[in-house]
Amino acid sequence: MKKELIKNFVYIFFILLVAVFSTYYIYYKFQNDRSVDYNSDSLNVIYHDTNGDHVEITKITPVTDSVGLSSNSYNFTIQNNMTIPVPYTIKIEDDLDKILEDECGNSLVSKDNIRISIKIGKGSNKIYNLDELREGVLYTDSLEALQKVDVVIRVWIKKDSILVSGMNLHYHGIIRVLEEEYIYPLDEVENQ
Repeated sequence: MKKELIKNFVYIFFILLVAVFSTYYIYYKFQNDRSVDYNSDSLNVIYHDTNGDHVEITKITPVTDSVGLSSNSYNFTIQNNMTIPVPYTIKIEDDLDKILEDECGNSLVSKDNIRISIKIGKGSNKIYNLDELREGVLYTDSLEALQKVDVVIRVWIKKDSILVSGMNLHYHGIIRVLEEEYIYPLDEVENQ
């Protein structure tokens, strides 16, 4: 009887041990997939989606702006690690590696058919046509010392597009957050 009790205790212990390690592994596997980071001395960028910094349109469905604003979002946080303001720029660029990998150079959606919105923190959505962006720049600003801001980007095919739902066209892009060179105000230079 005592041997059976010890044997059952050992079995339960090993089952619990396997369960704890499995849960730990599964949690951190998905956590690492979700948080694709860009780190520098000044800024941390944490992407909250499994796509990370990759933006895609794989199904052609022209929609109005109100419907586009409820489509899949690409969420990330930008955090300033410095004790001075850090200027930054958010850009969207073509994902040339993905285009070459998929061999889809001939089946890309024209940028004049793509709408894009950006929402900074609790601000309002700013909507643009992708072809209107100069060098892909969506937003430029400066983060105050140790400040962080949440960003939401959405992309969709505009309603008045000549594209038809279900066409075999798509778009691959990358979100870039770039640090800009900080220009010290004159009063800060004098104080140094």
